[in-house]
Amino acid sequence: MNGQSGKNMPMQKQAAATPSTAVTYTCPMHPEIHTSEPGNCPKCGMKLVKVTTKTTPGEHHGMEMQMETETKQGITGDMNGMHTKDDNATMENIKKAKLQLGNIKTVSSKTPPKTVRYDLYVADTTVTYGKKSKRAIAVNGQIPMPTLTFTEGDTALIYVHNNLDEETSLHWHGLFVPNQMDGVPFLTQMPIKPHSTYIYKFPIVQHGTHWYHSHTKLQEQIGMYGAFIMNKRADEWDIPTVPVVISEWTDMNPEEVHRSLRMATDWFAIQKGATQSYAEAIKTGHFKTKVNNEWKRMNAMDVSDVYYDTFLINGKNQNEQPQFRAGDKVRLRIANAGASDYFWLKYAGGKITVVATDGNDVEPVEVDRLIIAVSETYDVMVTIPENKSYEFLVTPEDRTKSASLWLGKGEKVPAGAMPRLKYFAGMKMMNEMMDMNGNMIEMEGMKMQNQIMDMNTVMYPEITGEELQESANKKTDTSGAKMPTGMDMGNGTPDIVTLNYNMLRDPKKTTLSKGPWKEMKFELTGNMNRYVWTLDNKTVSESDKILIKKGENVRIILFNNSMMRHPMHLHGHDFRVLNDQGEHAPMKNIIDIMPMERDTIEFAANEPGGDWFFHCHILYHMMSGMGRVFSYENSPANPEITNTKVATRGLNSDEKAFHPMATIGLESNGSDGEFMLSNTRYRLSTEWRIGLKAHHGNESETYFGKYIGKMQWLFPFIGFDYHYNGMSNESENNLFGQISNQNNRKAAVIGFQYILPMLVTAEARLDSKGKLRFQLGREDVPVTSRLRLNFMGNTDKEYMAGLRYIVTKYFSFSTHYDSDMGYGGGITITY
Repeated sequence: MNGQSGKNMPMQKQAAATPSTAVTYTCPMHPEIHTSEPGNCPKCGMKLVKVTTKTTPGEHHGMEMQMETETKQGITGDMNGMHTKDDNATMENIKKAKLQLGNIKTVSSKTPPKTVRYDLYVADTTVTYGKKSKRAIAVNGQIPMPTLTFTEGDTALIYVHNNLDEETSLHWHGLFVPNQMDGVPFLTQMPIKPHSTYIYKFPIVQHGTHWYHSHTKLQEQIGMYGAFIMNKRADEWDIPTVPVVISEWTDMNPEEVHRSLRMATDWFAIQKGATQSYAEAIKTGHFKTKVNNEWKRMNAMDVSDVYYDTFLINGKNQNEQPQFRAGDKVRLRIANAGASDYFWLKYAGGKITVVATDGNDVEPVEVDRLIIAVSETYDVMVTIPENKSYEFLVTPEDRTKSASLWLGKGEKVPAGAMPRLKYFAGMKMMNEMMDMNGNMIEMEGMKMQNQIMDMNTVMYPEITGEELQESANKKTDTSGAKMPTGMDMGNGTPDIVTLNYNMLRDPKKTTLSKGPWKEMKFELTGNMNRYVWTLDNKTVSESDKILIKKGENVRIILFNNSMMRHPMHLHGHDFRVLNDQGEHAPMKNIIDIMPMERDTIEFAANEPGGDWFFHCHILYHMMSGMGRVFSYENSPANPEITNTKVATRGLNSDEKAFHPMATIGLESNGSDGEFMLSNTRYRLSTEWRIGLKAHHGNESETYFGKYIGKMQWLFPFIGFDYHYNGMSNESENNLFGQISNQNNRKAAVIGFQYILPMLVTAEARLDSKGKLRFQLGREDVPVTSRLRLNFMGNTDKEYMAGLRYIVTKYFSFSTHYDSDMGYGGGITITY
């Protein structure tokens, strides 16, 4: 649509015609919605988008889709050739923020660069952050690890004394260090052995807020993280500064968390109150939404993976900083050291002024709130208005709990808790974003990038209003809903200003030097049902290293074709995040990519050589293999890696590890259950049915196979079937007319399973006796938040149906009817 509505008119008429402009508002997800006034979509609650239509007299076509996505006060760029109007909102914000900041006193270092030594003693400890005393890892006796502070130009000399009975490592997140100092075990160094000392030494060549953490297994989850601060040698701000390290804590062993995610248990959803069962769907008028969700083979909607017992700011849930007085300006150096949570940041004392991200200065910009991605850092300024204690509120994206930093002394001024998410509204939105093949549907004419369109907005009650019944949704009532700048796509005055990447502007030009360009594209892919996360449906072990040359400029285009947002982090380099700031695009080392977004980053390959990790920084996504390795061509051998085969096996061991899972039913008619070992691609499983009485018989089915495809809906297998009943010698025909021996059946089998709509597993198999069997079944249909329905039927005239009520993660009450064993009731143990 180029707006040339008169292109077929005679020249004279075309010249004489005077274009007119009409403005309407539509929904990005529901383009059939049109209104003359701004507001919310009556179907999904999203803020309506401004659409400018240019016509000549007598004509009503040639729409110029200038969707002014001034989202989150950011300004979008080219929308597939269609340019939005730049109203300079970000520049006006910057001007105002600078005025509010005023002149900031600075200080320069009077001491020459020096070597700064730290000794870090890594040891086991016990903490009680949650409800129970649990093992953690402390460094120098503290969690978080000590804040390491340097001045630009110094040399870091860090002795790591590993007093653990296991290996460890330390990675300096966002730092430019020699490759062998980067701290990735089996890639840039071998792990630090138990009860040994390792020395990291590197020059400090940059400044800003960064952090450091273990890159070994899941140690980061249990305490191995801390702030890494590098002050400018000249013109460093001389104002009160507080390092803020945000983290989560779970009483569950992180290895058990990881295993539970791979098992696709919904215990975490139960703990969060986010099951989205059929009973809840019916109660809230979202039955159709729930059915559509499962018809597309999707599990319940969620914004984070793990339930945490508490959240911490510098090791405390409630952190008091009473030293500040009215009028003080305070800089918070914030690092999200969480393993898997994004966090909302709000301040009770007024606006938050963002002044840096990932250690790089940006032009100051004022916001009411921002979301900080996993591993991301922000420097922000806040002001203490009066002699009171103001809450800086940290809330995980799922809004289950929170942590607070209280600034100042006196009467407490709360920031206001964030309301519970409207999960079914999010589910409805996701239904429309996903096709039947598990792919995200890109919206024609909409440019999804740089966090400018948060599709989760439909779940935010503070924006779209409280949860309404379906019948009430037929009316549009936006009078009580506050509109964030984040979804304000028209000219309305917003109430809530939310940061996005389009608002970040580097004070200096960041364009890369001239040189050869290398461009590559990655699709962020994943499967929530089996918790497999990949790039282009390949894990690190399934892909080759990506060769780059020193002196190249590397451009990476990332499309998030999954339902989760992903914080992608590049080791050893900063990259430009291409946004509407042109030559002043911000420099970062981690980019948050929301579902359906297509973002572009570019960096200068200016390291001498080595292998550099590029991965999702959600710890459990990285452990499943979501990453790549960039390798400089013709790099000299890394002296830290003495055996490349051992190193390669070690690097890939996490994603290739098999995880045990089991379900054991103990009921009055016997026992049935399943034991499984599975990893990213393969599964070995055994199902059994053991009758309590002899005439019930015993049966087992053992399968080994490989999951195929991005969504892993197809599972071809080979296996063995055993059925024994010593009390009868029955033979009956199956539905195909073939004889089914129920007495003593031993047969090899080959077949496949496939996930159908409604998450029903279809199975077709052929045994070595020539008998064909077709079966349909499903486990764990969420009837209520804790009640699950199971059913199965096959062409051998075997069928089963049962219910299971979940009491704890591992224990349920259960009952079922089996065509062979009859009725039974008892308990089910789930591991």
